[in-house]
Amino acid sequence: MTEDEMRKRLAALKTEHRDLDVAIAALEATGGPDQLQVARLKKRKLALRDQMMVIEDYLTPDIIA
Repeated sequence: MTEDEMRKRLAALKTEHRDLDVAIAALEATGGPDQLQVARLKKRKLALRDQMMVIEDYLTPDIIA
């Protein structure tokens, strides 16, 4: 995977992460019995965050000061 592809993948992950924020907030605002769905979305959001961190770590050069 090239650096450009990784940056595009990172942007897509960030977009999906923000979309999940909106979806979770909407489900929590309704206060309905969809707590299982909220939990699944939160788990997916954490997985996305982990993927983003891996890509960001790869793209960020190690600088020893």
